[in-house]
Amino acid sequence: MAPAIQAENLVKTFGDVRALDGVSLDVPEGTVLGLLGPNGAGKTTTVRVLTTLLRPDSGRAVVAGVDVLKHPNKVRSLIGLSGQYAAVDEYLTGFENLTMVGELYQMSNRAAKARALELLEWFNLTEAKDRTAKTYSGGMRRRLDLAAALVVRPPVMFLDEPTTGLDPRNRLALWEVIETLVEQGTTLLLTTQYLEEADRLAHDIAVVDHGRVIARGTADQLKAQIGGERIEVVVHERGLIGDAVAALSGYALNEPTVEKNTRRITVPVSGGARVLADAIRELDARGIEMDDIGLRRPTLDDVFLTLTGRVAEEQQEEDGAAPGARGRGKGKDKDKGGAGGTDGPGPDRQAVAAGKES
Repeated sequence: MAPAIQAENLVKTFGDVRALDGVSLDVPEGTVLGLLGPNGAGKTTTVRVLTTLLRPDSGRAVVAGVDVLKHPNKVRSLIGLSGQYAAVDEYLTGFENLTMVGELYQMSNRAAKARALELLEWFNLTEAKDRTAKTYSGGMRRRLDLAAALVVRPPVMFLDEPTTGLDPRNRLALWEVIETLVEQGTTLLLTTQYLEEADRLAHDIAVVDHGRVIARGTADQLKAQIGGERIEVVVHERGLIGDAVAALSGYALNEPTVEKNTRRITVPVSGGARVLADAIRELDARGIEMDDIGLRRPTLDDVFLTLTGRVAEEQQEEDGAAPGARGRGKGKDKDKGGAGGTDGPGPDRQAVAAGKES
């Protein structure tokens, strides 16, 4: 069976900057591929190419069996798109927003209204359906945005950091919606910097850096690649960090990682409980007071740091305006020179919905 999403050697340059440098990936039907990478890695540029919003300099892309470059309008009829920022018209009600999207997809007014009511109920927005979107909370706007991407029941969806800025409760609720979509057979490409999100939702993870896929596998496979264990220590006072690093360096397989704000030191080691006991004795002998210490397996954070040399910058904007981010000029695409986008109901979703060339 052919993959639902396939990219081969995608290259995209903006001036002297090579935003995509031979990106290749595939997503089997009915699965989730998590696309991880630091700011500016090329994640959003990849999504924009696969959703027909940006033409690559070279390479090939196929979505739902349709060539993206040869038949972009056909591709747009088969995909859903939700970006970092809720792309809803704040002056329309929730019901009107979804009805408008349905009509852009050439649905009859009656069918668009019926589908809007169905989605409002699914996303627990029925009570707010007649309120303008500007009165919605951030979580409600995000749910409305995802609902808009599902108006035509697309077999393939692209979610560009869909839970950015959400509180933990709304994030968990959106994860449950995404899991339901996959159970129903939807294929998803998900970009994220929340590593626990990729760990929970993605069947496979592709790590992107400098416009290339540098690693691919399940979360467990990627963790196994870097191997080893981690001693994690939280010292009592920030001034003790340097002494603790010196004490633990003798056990470290690589450079310790220090988080000054949380006074946390992470040290890659081997030897299990024995080396943990030795480390505790060493810290105690040097009079270093600890609030916590433990031994753990590698996490996706460790994978991310090992492969890219950077920690995941979860609270910062990604490498550009998401395909769902557009309209009234609040953001500019920073993905190595990509076209700008914003957070209003602008050309990206409308181009996809109406099937117009972008």
